[in-house]
Amino acid sequence: MVKRTQAEAAGRPEDERLGVGKSFTYGIQHVLTMYGGIIAPPLILGSAAGVSPAEVGMLVASCLFIGGLATILQSYGVPFFGSRLPLVQGTSFAGVATMTAIVADGGLPAVFGAVIASAVLGLLITPVFSRLVKYFPPVVTGTVITVIGLSLMPVAAQWAMGNNAKAPDFGSVSNIGLAALTLAIVLLLSKVAVPAISRLSILLSIVVGTVLAAVLGKTDFSKVADGPIFAVPAPFAFGVPTFDVAAIVSMFIVVLVTLTETTADILAVGEIVGTRVSKRRIGDGLRADMASSAIAPIFSAFTQSAFAQNVGLVAITGVRSRFVVTAGGVILLILGMLPILGRVVAAIPYPVLGGAGLVLFGTVAASGIKTLSTVNYNGNMNLVIVAASVGLGMIPIAAPDFYHHFPAWVGTIFHSGISAAALMAVLLNLLFNHLKPGKAGTDPSVFATATRVIDYSDLKAFSQLENGDKIVDGKIVDAEGNPVPVRDADGRPVHYRIGTEPEAH
Repeated sequence: MVKRTQAEAAGRPEDERLGVGKSFTYGIQHVLTMYGGIIAPPLILGSAAGVSPAEVGMLVASCLFIGGLATILQSYGVPFFGSRLPLVQGTSFAGVATMTAIVADGGLPAVFGAVIASAVLGLLITPVFSRLVKYFPPVVTGTVITVIGLSLMPVAAQWAMGNNAKAPDFGSVSNIGLAALTLAIVLLLSKVAVPAISRLSILLSIVVGTVLAAVLGKTDFSKVADGPIFAVPAPFAFGVPTFDVAAIVSMFIVVLVTLTETTADILAVGEIVGTRVSKRRIGDGLRADMASSAIAPIFSAFTQSAFAQNVGLVAITGVRSRFVVTAGGVILLILGMLPILGRVVAAIPYPVLGGAGLVLFGTVAASGIKTLSTVNYNGNMNLVIVAASVGLGMIPIAAPDFYHHFPAWVGTIFHSGISAAALMAVLLNLLFNHLKPGKAGTDPSVFATATRVIDYSDLKAFSQLENGDKIVDGKIVDAEGNPVPVRDADGRPVHYRIGTEPEAH
């Protein structure tokens, strides 16, 4: 089995080996990109549980430790577990609201029990998700990738403003100016002709931005030495998990969202890397997701999922090797056992991360738009699939309280713009491109023809015909055989056949 897998992997771009030095250097970029996201859930949940600052630090270290193990499992892989793609894993933010509600009733043990049980259920249903790959064509993946990038923009903006809304300098000119300066450094270094520098533009800009922040007095490394240097997460440090049915059901909804997002991320990174993503790879990736999520609570961590922001890093740097991400997993593992190193990274000011994040997250959206540019929009409903899915995905960003009065499970699913867009895109693709109960008309919808319509008044001059257009059975069709609608000056469809008079409707 192992030999066959190695043979199948030969020649894939994600299997490129860059050497230990380069792998760990690029791996640091991945860690810095997702560090703020991976420590936010334990900080929020620790505060909600009312534990001591030392115990909050323990939760953070545990999430780093498990995130490292999960990343290694996902990127390096073992038989049946791991997509073997450059995909970083970490504590999912999708379940924070649900876990906060659970912790209010049953404390952290109830949260850990719900995570274990829901992850095991998720592990059992992964074969179903792995068979859905045929329902994720470019019109779906491009939409989801675009929404992933757009949904991350508020995170970058929050970081650029300082991340703490209660701080006196939140949103100050100095914070936003530091973010803008970091952004400028990223762009300038990306333009450098030396490949090593341009590929490390994100890391170098963060280093330079942090140095400038220190000079300006906007960062403080004085507390790095406070606390233990070495600590290994202990099993069941917060007590034995408890299992509540309602809590498990709530977290299982979160798991469904997580599986949807991870499927989208696997397809997204496969598209960016330029490699084939089969049903088997999706299944192996989802199993790694759920297996690491089931083990995480034993070491005081939470549900694991793929990190979308690191997909952007793969796109912007062009470093596609999965071994780079594996090196990043090793670094996370070390950070989880060496809290002092974690405190060094934590000292990087958020405005610096925000400036770099604008480029990273924007690159994700741009990758989605690039994928959508390959979609055929003539004579079908693909345009309305994209429009409705992006619109639904943007609702939580434009109006975070939109689902406030709905049942909790509705908010859990649709409060994530990524999962909302993914679900809508998949369902609409099924409805319009797979379920065809009857023969569609030649002009079923304005959306089906929104990209190209010929004006009948100009038809005789052939000024609107394009290369590849031809006449079939007296009607105009494009290079791909799709009928090209003809309309009059008022926009009404004209049923036109060459050699006959037009009939307007």
